[in-house]
Amino acid sequence: MRQIFFDTETTGLEADKGDRIIEIGCVEMINRQLTGNNLHLYINPERASHEDALKVHGLTEAFLSDKPKFAEIVDQLLAFLAGAELVIHNAPFDIGFVNAELKRLNRGVLTDHVASVRDTLLMARDLFPGKANSLDALCRRLEVDNTKRVLHGALLDAELLADVYIRLTRGQDALLMDDHGDSSGGEGQHAVEAVDLSRFALPVVRASDAEAAAHAKLLVDLDKAAGGSCKWRVFQPAEPVA
Repeated sequence: MRQIFFDTETTGLEADKGDRIIEIGCVEMINRQLTGNNLHLYINPERASHEDALKVHGLTEAFLSDKPKFAEIVDQLLAFLAGAELVIHNAPFDIGFVNAELKRLNRGVLTDHVASVRDTLLMARDLFPGKANSLDALCRRLEVDNTKRVLHGALLDAELLADVYIRLTRGQDALLMDDHGDSSGGEGQHAVEAVDLSRFALPVVRASDAEAAAHAKLLVDLDKAAGGSCKWRVFQPAEPVA
């Protein structure tokens, strides 16, 4: 599966009132492996950023004045995104801005060009209801290093989002078995003589306090990744074993 982690920076918050895209960051992942084939674009918005937006991204009108306009990069952008699943944090915001730019050029809407869109903000709200789920909050909760994020930047934010996404979804992959784990019968199997284990006094090795605490933490992480109680809970005894 080809996924593109996608982020934009803009002159303000209202695409329908003339705010424009000034930066686009795209990070490619194929089959859950980052490829390094990324796309990073600065864009001349032909207008100044709002003061509050400038404090967030730091991209001045002077810096952007010699950058290409959206019409000059649209073909490059759409070719890079073609057929991929886009992964976006708060997708309606970024898609709304891209659609406004495409509308000016009579190029349809973004979903005409990509396979699908996945919103990690909605995923996070399902996994962590009632908690802060901004990108910064998720980086802290999932132990993703975001110390370089002094200002918002589209490429850096897309890279952080890729790391957050892997950690949000890691529970499913961690429990998958490969083809070599297939225990079904077939040609080439050898009969194994049964052994009477009652003849042996088997030692019982109990977990230390530190090991028990590490196990409990792992179960909490699996609960978060699975969006509910993980199956390992079924094997826990209701009362401690003496």
